[in-house]
Amino acid sequence: MSRPKSFQWTGEPLARAATEPPERHETPDPPAPQKKRRIPRLRIRHLVVGLLLLLLIDAAVIGLWIMSLDIDRLAIPTASPTQLMDIHNKPVSEISSVKYEPVPLDQIPKSMREAIIAVEDRRFYDHQGIDVPGIIRAAFANAKQNAAVQGGSTITQQLAKNVFLSDTKTFTRKLTEAAYAFKIEAAYSKDRILEMYLNQIYFGEGQWGIQRAAKRYFGKNAKELTLAESAMLAALPKAPSRYSPFRNKELAIERRDLVLGLMRKEGFITDNEFIQAKAEPVRLADPRAKSGGIQGKYGSYADAVIDEAIQKYGFTERQLMAGNLRIYTTMNPKVQEAMEAAYRNDGLFPPSAPDQLVQSGAVILDPYTGGIRGLVGQRGEHTFRGFNHATQLQRQPGSAFKPVMVYAPAIQRGYQAGSLLYDGPLDIGGYRPENADHQYRGQVTLHDALVHSWNIPAVWLLNEIGVSTGKAFVSKLGIPLTQEDTNLGMALGGLSKGVSPVQMAQSFSVFPALGKVTPAHTILKITTADGKVLAKADPQSVTVMTQQDAYQMTELLQDVVREGTGKRAALQRPTAGKTGTTQLPPLKEFEGIDGGSKDVWFVGYTPQLVGAVWMGYDATDSKHYLSTSGGQYPALVFKEMMTLALKDEPISNFKQPPGAGGTKPEGKPKDNKQEENSKINEKGQGNGRKNEDQPKHDKKKKEKKVKKHKD
Repeated sequence: MSRPKSFQWTGEPLARAATEPPERHETPDPPAPQKKRRIPRLRIRHLVVGLLLLLLIDAAVIGLWIMSLDIDRLAIPTASPTQLMDIHNKPVSEISSVKYEPVPLDQIPKSMREAIIAVEDRRFYDHQGIDVPGIIRAAFANAKQNAAVQGGSTITQQLAKNVFLSDTKTFTRKLTEAAYAFKIEAAYSKDRILEMYLNQIYFGEGQWGIQRAAKRYFGKNAKELTLAESAMLAALPKAPSRYSPFRNKELAIERRDLVLGLMRKEGFITDNEFIQAKAEPVRLADPRAKSGGIQGKYGSYADAVIDEAIQKYGFTERQLMAGNLRIYTTMNPKVQEAMEAAYRNDGLFPPSAPDQLVQSGAVILDPYTGGIRGLVGQRGEHTFRGFNHATQLQRQPGSAFKPVMVYAPAIQRGYQAGSLLYDGPLDIGGYRPENADHQYRGQVTLHDALVHSWNIPAVWLLNEIGVSTGKAFVSKLGIPLTQEDTNLGMALGGLSKGVSPVQMAQSFSVFPALGKVTPAHTILKITTADGKVLAKADPQSVTVMTQQDAYQMTELLQDVVREGTGKRAALQRPTAGKTGTTQLPPLKEFEGIDGGSKDVWFVGYTPQLVGAVWMGYDATDSKHYLSTSGGQYPALVFKEMMTLALKDEPISNFKQPPGAGGTKPEGKPKDNKQEENSKINEKGQGNGRKNEDQPKHDKKKKEKKVKKHKD
C-alpha cells in the first residue's frame, strides 16, 4: 500500500517528529535585573543617632562657648589708647578719646531711639540677636539705593563688635560676633541693650555715646534733641567722618532726610512731622569748641596720622579712636617741639584782626625718605580733626611755585644761571604780567630773575619752554593738576585748586635729594597692641631730574636766601629757599587797598630738612587780609623752626655731584641797545631767533613765534 504524497519519511522515529517543534536559533535570555542593596534598618538607625549626637555635642560646645563669653565690659567699656610712636620707636602721644557720659534710656528722646532703630535695625524688638530677614532686606535696599542705606548687622551685633571685636571682615569674627549677640540677648532686656548701644556707639569727631555727640554737634544734652537733630545723629554711626555736618553739611542733611523717610515708612512719625523736620534749620555748635578729641600731645600731627591711616590704609576713624593699636610714625620729637615752640611765639606772625586769627600751617620733612618729621596745622587751640592747614590747605603758592614750574624745567632744557631772559612789557594772547615793583629791566639773567622774584621773566620763560613742560615736571613731583591748569599764569602760582605746605615741601625735596622725590608720609607701620602688623608703608622714590640739574637749582635758591627775597630765612648753615606772595583778588570790595596780600609762603631747605610755611586768613575779605609778603613773617617762622630743630646738629654742605657747580652768571647782561639781536623784539614777543650770547638750549626746541598759548 502506497503512502500519501504529503507525508515523507525522514528516517527519524515518527513519535519524535510529531511531538518536537522544528529546530530554531535561540537568543540567550537577558540577565535578570540585580536587586538594589538595601541598608539594613539597624544601620540607618545608628547613622541617625550618630548625627543627632554629633549635633548635640556641637550645640553643647557652642552653648558652652557662648556661656563662657565675658560680657561684663558692656557695662563699663575700657580700651587701651592707640599709641603714637616716634621715629625712635618711643611713645610720644595717644589718640584715644574713649570718654563716656552714659545717660539712662528715659533721658534719650523717643525720636532718637526710633531713628536709630529705623536706620540700623528695624526688627530690633523681634529678633534674638541675629536677623536673617533683615540681612536680606538690607542687601536689597542698599542695592536699590546704590548706597549703604541700611545695615545688615543688628544693633546687638554692632554693640558686640564695638566693645569686644575689631572691624576685620572674616568668617571667624562674624561667628564670634553672632555668639556675643546671643549671649547679650540672653543676659539683657531689649531696652537695656538699646541704652548701652546709644551710650557707646561712635558718632565721629572723637565722640562716643549720644550725650557727648549731642553736646559736640548741637551744644545741648541728649534729652533736648529735636526730631531733625535725632535723625542727623542717627545717620552718623554708619560713616561718622563722611556724614559729619562739620565736614559736609549738605551730605549730612541729605542723610538726615533719608533717616526721616525710614522713620515715616516704619510708622514712627507722621507725614506732617516728616515735612516739619525736613524744614527745620540746622543749628550746629561751634566746631572750634574744645571736644576732648585727643588725649595727648601733638594734636595736628595726630590728625594727619588719622587721615593718612584712613585714606591710605583703609582704617576707619572708629577703629583708630577705639584704641589697642600702635602707630609707628616718622615724627622726630625734637623737630615737632621746635615747630610748636615757634608757633607759640605770636611775634613771628602778622597782627590779626580782632575777630579772626591769622592762620598758618607748616611742615618739616626728610627730603631723602619723605618722612614728615614735624607738622603744625593751625594757630590757636587745637580742634580734634579740625581743618589742618599743613595737609588740607589748597591755596595759591605765588612765586614759591616758580622753581618747580619754570626754572627747574628750564634748567633741564639747557638754560643756565647766565641765560638772558626778557623783562619788559609783555602781552601773550592778552595775558599781561607785571613785576611787583612795576619796573622793567630789558634783559636779565635767569639767576637774577629767580633771586629777585621778577614775574615777567618767569612768564616769558615758561612760554619759551612750554606750559606742558612745566606741568609735566610738577606732576612728577606729586602735585595734582587739572585740565584747567594749562596757562601761563602757572608761572606765578596761578593754580585752579592750589597746594598745601606738605605738597610744597615734597616738591622742593627734589633739590637736596639730588633729583629724587619721595612721597611725604607720617606712618611707617600700624600694629595691634601685641605687635601684629596691620599695615606697613612702602614709599617709592622717583628720579625726576639729574643730580647736576638739581644741584644747580640749589645753588640758585641759596642765592635767594643770601641776597634775594628770602634773606630773613638765612641760617648759620647752608640754606636755600623761595618766597611766595599772592595778591588780593580783583574784586570790587578790595578796590583802593594798596599792597594787600591773600597768601604768603616760604619754602626752604637745608641739607638735612625741607620746610614749608603758609600764612593767611581762612576767610579773606576787605577787613581780613595781609599787609606782608612771604619774605617777611613766613621766612622768620622758617628760620626759627629750623634753628631749634637743628640745634646741636653738625653743619654740613649740600652734596655736590660730579660735573655740577658754577651757577653764578659771569659778566653783565647785554645792553638793551642790542635787543635787535636778542630773542625779544620791542613788542615783548619772541621772534624765534637764537641769541648767540646765550647758551645753546634744548636741541629739539623748534623755532617759533610766540602767539596765544594753547598748550
